[in-house]
Amino acid sequence: MLHDITRERSALIFIEFQQEWISDEGILQQKVIKDREPFRAAVANGARIIESARANGWTVVHAGLDLSADPDYLIFNGGKDVLGLRQAIPRAGTWQDRGAGRTAPFAPLKGEFVVTGRSGASVLKNSTLDPFLRNRRIDTLFFMGFVTHVCVESSLREAHDMGYNGYLVEDACAAFERAQHEHVRKHVVHHFGAETNAAELTAFMEG
Repeated sequence: MLHDITRERSALIFIEFQQEWISDEGILQQKVIKDREPFRAAVANGARIIESARANGWTVVHAGLDLSADPDYLIFNGGKDVLGLRQAIPRAGTWQDRGAGRTAPFAPLKGEFVVTGRSGASVLKNSTLDPFLRNRRIDTLFFMGFVTHVCVESSLREAHDMGYNGYLVEDACAAFERAQHEHVRKHVVHHFGAETNAAELTAFMEG
């Protein structure tokens, strides 16, 4: 249940609603998504939420990843002598040009904040997001996007440790497989925030 939340002190964080995940031609969409139905539902629910947020004056934040200006992945040492995503992203050649692109309704509109500088799984890691939120006196974040058990979970955890109140909008997120998504819901969220869904959130924004 949503309580003690105001529009002025809240932000909707759209994580990686970009072509790598959304387009059928996206490298990540082709390589790692096994359960596509919940993924498509998350995109549809994300669209519903962003349209409601815009209509009702809520803060929209686009927290993606765009390495087009770093084609050699120098930020990750080109994937050499590093582990995890810092190795996997350069090897896969993701988040360049078309893959980093956004289309309606997730293309940023004038007045919507686009996060830059991010260097980790969390959208708060070394990025412009925290200064933006603090300068706006925002303390409540609604996380949506891809994928649940990697960047969304990492962002929820870090937001908690930085003093924010974070909500996972569970049906506006998806993982490679349903089991990964449900693991986060069952075993992770309650340690670092709370959960809501698209219907509850849009009703609250429109109420």
